[in-house]
Amino acid sequence: MANPRMIDVARRANVAPSTVSYALSGQRTISPSTRKRILRAIAELGYKPNELARGLASRRSRVVALLLPESQRGIGFTEMEFATGAAQAAKELGHQLVLSVTNSNTAGQVEALNKGGLIAGAILMEVRLDDERIPLLRNAGIPFSMIGRPRDPDGIDCADIDFDQTGRDAVEHLAKLGHRKIAFLNHSASEMSTAYGPSVRAAAALRRAAEEFSVAYLERPCGEDSESGEAAFRELLETAPDLTGIAIMNDRATVGVLSAIERIGASVPRDFSVVSIASSTRVTEMFRPKLTTLEPQAIELGQMGARLLIEALQTPPDLEREPASVLLPCRLVVRDSSGPPPAPPTPAPAPAPTSISNV
Repeated sequence: MANPRMIDVARRANVAPSTVSYALSGQRTISPSTRKRILRAIAELGYKPNELARGLASRRSRVVALLLPESQRGIGFTEMEFATGAAQAAKELGHQLVLSVTNSNTAGQVEALNKGGLIAGAILMEVRLDDERIPLLRNAGIPFSMIGRPRDPDGIDCADIDFDQTGRDAVEHLAKLGHRKIAFLNHSASEMSTAYGPSVRAAAALRRAAEEFSVAYLERPCGEDSESGEAAFRELLETAPDLTGIAIMNDRATVGVLSAIERIGASVPRDFSVVSIASSTRVTEMFRPKLTTLEPQAIELGQMGARLLIEALQTPPDLEREPASVLLPCRLVVRDSSGPPPAPPTPAPAPAPTSISNV
């Protein structure tokens, strides 16, 4: 029988499906003869209980939850690459990963996940510097790791983008092309006000790098939509009409920036160079022109976040283990959206002096 189900086991063993469930979970006492019939039916049918059922039966779950908070941005290609990497590593290590999108009732969701030992541990994504999930998980006794870093990562397993190096690489790329004034369009003001880690760290890194390379620097928060990107670009030009380089960490706003450049009769990269920060190449290849990007090592970081958690879960209680913090910079991928700034206009020659002769 292909892909036998629990109900098939119940029919073969002549018991109710709930009895099969109890036999697997150990939540109720089952007579030895009934248990024997169920086990025989499982073997004959080749039924494979899912990881959750196995975990309940052994009192040790092999399921880990990836906690992804709701945001204005939704879940895009880049976020899914982190999640895919985590799922791959969990599977390789004999665990299953479930995605849990958390909302404002984070405490209730953590409690629900922890009830009955449904999960062995959790991986946190989209980390804020003072992330409220940390004390909740600690109080619940749920082991966890992070794809990202809080303000104080001491004692926490973390895998994150090296934003210091990434910001420096972005500014260095534009500066070496000859740009002397650049701007950074970040995520929304609300993300900054709640100390969203990538927004805060990227902005700080670009500011430091601009000073290092003696480049004039502006930055703006920007809403997560095309209209906000257009408005932010117009504001930047009003403030700095000699702006030539733009770094953006906001994929949806990038669409608006490119539209605004086209509306004023300019083009990329002839008049403005645009560099995308922390975006998957799958995203930046969709733009025209294809964007130069600082691409995160998303698969690798997702894998590392899962491996760190499962390594901690598999470490015997009597052995000491030092939590690890792994940082990987984004990779600079140069495409069609960055180039030298436009040459300054050549001043018109002064008119020749007019001589007046007496007739």
